Amino acid sequence: MGKKVLIVDDAAFMRMMIKNIITKSGYDVVGEAENAGIAVDLYKELRPDLVTMDITMPEMDGISGVKAIRSIDPKANIIMVSAMGQQAMVMEAIQAGAKDFIVKPFQQERILQAMERVLARAE
Repeated sequence: MGKKVLIVDDAAFMRMMIKNIITKSGYDVVGEAENAGIAVDLYKELRPDLVTMDITMPEMDGISGVKAIRSIDPKANIIMVSAMGQQAMVMEAIQAGAKDFIVKPFQQERILQAMERVLARAE
């Protein structure tokens, strides 16, 4: 069985796109959430190896989600995914504990490389 991944994005089509890319590469998508509040609950329940987290979402944004998940599990592997490639957002996400950052629209290879790199560092 592949590494377990939780996908967090408020856009259903984005979750589906990421899920399609990573399941073809042998990852096991164990959960999906449309905001970071739901993601935090799912993280506690599912304990995935990796989380892909959108930044801009209703109710609870991705940076708050990273902080909340890292407070539960300081070793959590979280990759931020966002259409906003602003330097300040990238820095804030990394300072909050994200391990990598992918800007939409992304290449399939970029997601897989980021995931492999983050998981390799975690082992």
